Amino acid sequence: MNAPVKIEGSVENWESGALGRDRAHAKRAPKELEQQMDEAQGLQAISIRLKKELIEDFKFIAKQHGMGYQPLMREALRRFAESEYKRIAVQLANEKAAKEAACLQVLAEHEGEAPMMAAA
Repeated sequence: MNAPVKIEGSVENWESGALGRDRAHAKRAPKELEQQMDEAQGLQAISIRLKKELIEDFKFIAKQHGMGYQPLMREALRRFAESEYKRIAVQLANEKAAKEAACLQVLAEHEGEAPMMAAA
């Protein structure tokens, strides 16, 4: 029987994946550490019901990008939120510009008219 090969604990071996990527030696982090990591990253667990087909779509797309489907879903939601903020900002800016244009139009129509005074 062959003795296990000891791999040197070096930065190069960690970065290349020779160390730290063998699933046989992986174990789940303690719950407290998981909570600390989530908090440090600003993550909050949620419960959401999605169609199985949508989840499978995200799993397929995530695999093509070499990432997990949950990080991909977070990225998709982040992009959507940013896009909506931009859309709302443009909408509000357009509404403000329209109101300003209407005010300028009213001022232009009344320009040169003397203010009306009440009869004494």
